[in-house]
Amino acid sequence: MYEKHVPIGFCYFISYQGGHYKDPVVYRGTDAPKCFIEKLEKDAIEIEHIYKNPKPLLPLTESEKQLYDNAKNCYVCDQTFRENNIKFRDHNHVTQKFNGPCCNSCNLAMKPPKFLPVFFHNLSGKSVSNDFQLRFLDSFKFMPSSLKNLIKTLKKDEFKYMKQYFDLEKIDLLLRKGVFPYDYFDSFEKCKDSCLPPISKFYNELNEEAISVEDYNHACRVFNQFNLSNLGEYCDLYVKTDVLLLTDLFENFRKICIQTYKLDPCWYFTTPALSWDAMLLKTKVAIELFTDYDMLLFIENGVRGGISQCCNRYAIANNKYMPNFNPDDEIKYLMYLDANNLYGYAMSKYLPLKDFVWSDNNLTTQDILNLSDESDVGYILEVHLDYPPDLHDKHSDFPLAPENKPPPNCKEPRLLTTLEPKTKYVLHYSNLKLYLKLGLILKKIHRVLKFFQSPWLKNYIDYNTKLRTKAVNDFQKDFYKLMNNSIFGKTMENVRRRVDIRLCSTEEQARKLIAKSNFNRRTIFSENLMAVHLKKTNIKFFKPIQVGMTILDLSKVLMYSFHYEYMKHRYDSKIKLMYTDTDSFVYEIKTDDFYSDMKDDLNLYDTSDFDKNNVYNLPLVNKKVIGKMKDENKGNIMTEYVGLKSKMYAYKTNNKIEKRLKGIKKQTLKNKITFEDYKACLLNQKLKYVNMNLIRSKFHSIQSIKQNKLALSYKDDKRFVNGDDITTLAHGHWSLMHLDLFNEQYDIKSDDVINTQ
Repeated sequence: MYEKHVPIGFCYFISYQGGHYKDPVVYRGTDAPKCFIEKLEKDAIEIEHIYKNPKPLLPLTESEKQLYDNAKNCYVCDQTFRENNIKFRDHNHVTQKFNGPCCNSCNLAMKPPKFLPVFFHNLSGKSVSNDFQLRFLDSFKFMPSSLKNLIKTLKKDEFKYMKQYFDLEKIDLLLRKGVFPYDYFDSFEKCKDSCLPPISKFYNELNEEAISVEDYNHACRVFNQFNLSNLGEYCDLYVKTDVLLLTDLFENFRKICIQTYKLDPCWYFTTPALSWDAMLLKTKVAIELFTDYDMLLFIENGVRGGISQCCNRYAIANNKYMPNFNPDDEIKYLMYLDANNLYGYAMSKYLPLKDFVWSDNNLTTQDILNLSDESDVGYILEVHLDYPPDLHDKHSDFPLAPENKPPPNCKEPRLLTTLEPKTKYVLHYSNLKLYLKLGLILKKIHRVLKFFQSPWLKNYIDYNTKLRTKAVNDFQKDFYKLMNNSIFGKTMENVRRRVDIRLCSTEEQARKLIAKSNFNRRTIFSENLMAVHLKKTNIKFFKPIQVGMTILDLSKVLMYSFHYEYMKHRYDSKIKLMYTDTDSFVYEIKTDDFYSDMKDDLNLYDTSDFDKNNVYNLPLVNKKVIGKMKDENKGNIMTEYVGLKSKMYAYKTNNKIEKRLKGIKKQTLKNKITFEDYKACLLNQKLKYVNMNLIRSKFHSIQSIKQNKLALSYKDDKRFVNGDDITTLAHGHWSLMHLDLFNEQYDIKSDDVINTQ
């Protein structure tokens, strides 16, 4: 640890639909945490009183009367009004405004909240009274981007609250993320400084970078324009500005959600929960859940995530679009292809819905091949598959039927693509059809689960895809994509991982909880506060895991089909798969002109990101069409690639260098690791460590720490790496059956390890 974070100030603002409620609360002092809770509790009690004393509906305007009289459906659930479900005037019990005509069921169901949502980072709920809570929420769970980037998505006239509290002639200075000398601010006495510190004191230790002269000059202009007398006042303005900017951003986000989905995100903890309800509201579907535990275990055995692996580790392109093209050498293209909204594509297909029953297992290979992907009846099967040795060479880069199993000499299971036989392998029938078509041999069917299926999610997926196509900024594009993809995540929530945590503040409470048979561990926060972690004594399985499992399998159908039925079929031995990660492929392709080849099959590609006047004369088609492949580099020529393992690769294009490295901060990757480091790690076989500065919260004590972490490693246990250190083979390849080379590959030499004590 090199810094401990001590709060000295805060700002919060209560947004109110009815207009002005209260000014922002800004406070600075050594007792800031205690004061924050006290002030917030006081405001929450006032708001609880407002909720408990509803106000009557104001008289309707002529347009509201007309809307009510002409309404045939409930504005909430869209159900038609009937004699047993009559029409009511729903109104806001605080603002007294007319909301819309609703049915009796919705009118009774809609009640004022018993909580006050407080958007804050890394906090949890707190009770104000027996039936009212402060619910602390993380705005990043809804708007997963930095405040700096989010501010750019709003138009100037959308900063409603900023305009309310700052002069128009000065507001332009504040419509951006401010800068603050965090590391310089190491004592409360610094609040008395009568001017900003020099630019060197704005150095960001966390990201190990200095601020720009432009940013520093901006901070000075703010200090002078607002006539601030000391650094403490600058701190007050900084937190007030951040909070009001966040208010404008989140209120705009709420507006979009209410208009688009008829749902208010303030009732939810995360975007996935919001999206799940939006889907149910849009589709009106009732998903049948399992009541048979064997069916649940059966499906769990078929859950396998996205495939991520490095198949070949180094390549250099050589083609006519490169300035250093050598016509005497073999022509090669490096292409990074990415499937548009892969999970959205899978979710648009026929998915399990209801009527789950065990079926006869007397299907033949031909019966399975004849099954329609769009039949009302679907199947999930448990089978034994053999991988014929004559397919090993052709399939080694991207074997069919991935498995969760430990690699050789490892204990932890990984998702591996192997050429080994698949025993008691659970999969969707569409995958089995493709695998059989591509040459796998069905030896036996153990069990068959039969069900009714339909494309019940397609309407919702298409709705969000259309919105994404019309999006005007990156945040909206990412949000509508998340609203689709998070549906998959909700189906796959692992309820087994949920825990029961009790807070106790007395010795008697602690003794009772620790004495329970399901006691797991405890966390001590202070002398008078402890959390007791209990194991669940019963688990309620209420997630449609069969839907998630099917989505995962159908996504693999698209990827395997594109690779084998198009790319391998067209290029055969002239194509080499370098890397794949769930929805993307990096290929080395030997062809005269790959971009000309794309024109032959434009129906497979999304070329909308290419320059309108691109040198390849490619028309711009299939914008954001799900399931279409797009060039991740948008027509920029990929010149060199180096891959070490899953999530650890880099490549060059004619105008940039891209690096991917899971577990390493973006800023650290940008500043401390080069493309040449990847090459040196691969070719010289030396591990690379980097120092990172991180923020960690332990027992709600926030600290800055320095960490020395392994960044680059040439070891890849998902594949067998050949002696050239470039090419690899899938585990189970026929040539490895009688070789005892695994220990040699996975033993790390002592001189490769750096002591980091």
